[in-house]
Amino acid sequence: MGGRVTRVFRNFNVENRASREISKEKPTPAPRHRTARLDAMADSPEIKEEVLRKDDRFLTLLKDVYVESRDPPVRVKDGGGEHLPSKQEEKRLTKLGHLEGLDVKKVPKGKISLVEALTLLNNHKLQPQIWTAEKIAAEYSLELKEVNSLLEFFIPFAVQEFPKETKKAITSHKPKKLT
Repeated sequence: MGGRVTRVFRNFNVENRASREISKEKPTPAPRHRTARLDAMADSPEIKEEVLRKDDRFLTLLKDVYVESRDPPVRVKDGGGEHLPSKQEEKRLTKLGHLEGLDVKKVPKGKISLVEALTLLNNHKLQPQIWTAEKIAAEYSLELKEVNSLLEFFIPFAVQEFPKETKKAITSHKPKKLT
């Protein structure tokens, strides 16, 4: 309903309003910048002659100028063992087993994917005699120092199931209300 009302007011007396706008006097344009006038004068022969004329005084002063520049010797910064990334990084295929569909297929050497990290942490937790830091470093193309840090600071989750009597004791405990 509202659309009909607005359409009626919009279309009311359209021709008279349009002719009134058309018959209004057009505004005068703003004056042009003086550079626009210089472009028209650039074709004049006096200006061309002035541009092409050589000034002997300025030419002799310019000949007396001598600039000598020496660059300091270039020093190569030692990155301290940092490896700059190359465009063609060596990649290795991931070792995922049954979780193959969950992760990336190729990983740069010296890095591991998230699923691989969880897998190797879990393997080390379950069988630390077999999955030593040296074996993990060799298996996943990692540095031994990084593997030792990984095994020291990252611990996979452990699921613990409580016996039924302990569950009952835990659920029956009611926390104190703070007042």
